[in-house]
Amino acid sequence: MKLKNVVKVVAIALVVAAVWQELKKPRGQRDWYGHLAGIVPYEFRPPTPSRVKDAMWNPQDDRILTDTVFGVGWSVNLAQVKDKLAKRTNGAVA
Repeated sequence: MKLKNVVKVVAIALVVAAVWQELKKPRGQRDWYGHLAGIVPYEFRPPTPSRVKDAMWNPQDDRILTDTVFGVGWSVNLAQVKDKLAKRTNGAVA
């Protein structure tokens, strides 16, 4: 099996597992976000500008990988990427 196909199967399995985790909850307790096995984040609520900003541009959060804005997995905190690249570049020059 090609790596591309393995990645697709894993991605589909994670989405199914996240939906199943929510559907096991009583109807009034389904919030449609959380973590699979306490590790892999999922988020099925419609994205909001605030959540997009917090996940993708949050200088106060030290993490590079943040919980996803929508779907299963992680988002990249570009503010931290920029900061770490700037520190690396400045360190190389000095």
